[in-house]
Amino acid sequence: MWPGFTVRFYGPGAIPPNRVQTIRGAGTMSRKKYKAQQLAFNRLTHLYITRFRDDESMTQTRPPSLSTAQGDAAVDPVHAWDAHNARLASHLQHEALESMDTLPLLRWATDTFNAGRIVLNTSFQYSGVAMIHMAVEAGLQLRYATIDTLRLHPETYAFLRQLEERYSIDIEVQRPDTEQLQGMVRRFGEYLFFDSKTLQEYCCQIRKVKPNERLLTTVDCWISGMRRDQSDHRRDTPKAMTVSEYGSRRQILKLNPMADWGEDRMLDFIRDNDIPRHPLYDQGYKSIGCFICSTPVSDAEDQRAGRWRWFNSDDRIDPQEAKECGLHIPMYNI
Repeated sequence: MWPGFTVRFYGPGAIPPNRVQTIRGAGTMSRKKYKAQQLAFNRLTHLYITRFRDDESMTQTRPPSLSTAQGDAAVDPVHAWDAHNARLASHLQHEALESMDTLPLLRWATDTFNAGRIVLNTSFQYSGVAMIHMAVEAGLQLRYATIDTLRLHPETYAFLRQLEERYSIDIEVQRPDTEQLQGMVRRFGEYLFFDSKTLQEYCCQIRKVKPNERLLTTVDCWISGMRRDQSDHRRDTPKAMTVSEYGSRRQILKLNPMADWGEDRMLDFIRDNDIPRHPLYDQGYKSIGCFICSTPVSDAEDQRAGRWRWFNSDDRIDPQEAKECGLHIPMYNI
């Protein structure tokens, strides 16, 4: 290419970082029109050029099955990823994963994948803590992780330590990249999430989605606590699906073992097994995230109504879509 430059490929839906400055006023147009314009822009900028830095890592990761000791000449990532993806597709096609209850599905995962390549990633809400309890009680070998956005409630940090002590486990903590975080704040301010839905999603991208993407480069199986009763947007959540590693063609198996659990069954299980509860539930929270962006809800409200509450009355934004950060349902890879 050109001297001093390298070409980086971003997956469909990705926006180059310098595009952010042109979309600050996006909240003034309809969401449908904005999405159409963004899609057109993304198609034109699927490939873009950035200044090369010696300390910048490649976007794509080496397939886990390949050893660097073989030398780069022996590595064929395309075929390795294809074989890996084919194995995951075979699991979805031939295993009765959708009919398995939670513990059998967790056990299947630990029997199928190396313990170091499975992660249960949780924000310490009912589902995640219940699965930690199940896995520990059953002696299953896997990793536990959480995303620290650096804006969590003080109760969440204390609860993390409580769970580690109760279950004798180590919970990996993923945090935002300092340089990306500081750049976002310099450009848009500390409270950009109030300005528009687009900037709220950008904040979630930097603080939550990108740390999760880094975590997923180290796993083949991601276990999530998503449930169908959490919102209309999640009502069709499958128990097993594949997601793409960001910037790569490698697929990851995502399991939602408690997708079909309702609130009553969940609360009964927690009570009957003396499972610790996040203290914010007793303060009226039904969905727990950052300390500004999650609030208590009334009995008549949706479980996720307390997320980004200031968007509840914005008729330009789909009320269900407004309650997703992009971690489970991809938004904008800004």
